[in-house]
Amino acid sequence: MNTHIDDIKHIREMMDRSSKFLSLSGLSGIMAGVTAIAGAAFAYFYLLRDPSLTDYSIWQEMLILLADALVVLLLSISFAVYFSWRKAKKNNQPLFNKVTKRLLYNMAIPLLAGGIFCLVLLLQGELRMVIAGTLLFYGISLVSVSKFTFEEVHYLGLIEIGLGITAVIFQRQGLLFWTLGFGVCHILYGFILYKRYELKK
Repeated sequence: MNTHIDDIKHIREMMDRSSKFLSLSGLSGIMAGVTAIAGAAFAYFYLLRDPSLTDYSIWQEMLILLADALVVLLLSISFAVYFSWRKAKKNNQPLFNKVTKRLLYNMAIPLLAGGIFCLVLLLQGELRMVIAGTLLFYGISLVSVSKFTFEEVHYLGLIEIGLGITAVIFQRQGLLFWTLGFGVCHILYGFILYKRYELKK
């Protein structure tokens, strides 16, 4: 009986490896969250806490915030690639395959659309809507790719969408919701992922 159960588990693991991207590391989520909190702290204490203390024009402030966001994005992507590569190497699995390509494709569409949408809002000076938009489109992208990886990604996406909608309603607290979504939620999600799928192995 135990032999049959082991065989079923083995078959299921093989099917998951062939149809899902399982090299996603919880450590990348943790590092992405820490990076997001650092970026939000910079934006708040350097610009947003009291804009009158700086000599920057509104467009200079926008450019600084855009640069801040791009640095956070690039660092987060770098952490994701590095830790996923390390996990894939440890498990003797290829990092890039057909599943990875499908995942990236399904993630790129809402992120690209959201990026253009938020850039237009930024050029119009709608910073508070940009904050909400990044959460919304990021959440949609996570829900879109969750079928190709761990189910926890689906729930993280729903939380990001919820925070994005909340940020639209309470626009003055937008940076707080952005920090919760990209910072705190990523750290918690990364910890859960690491403990559930990596630590026990």
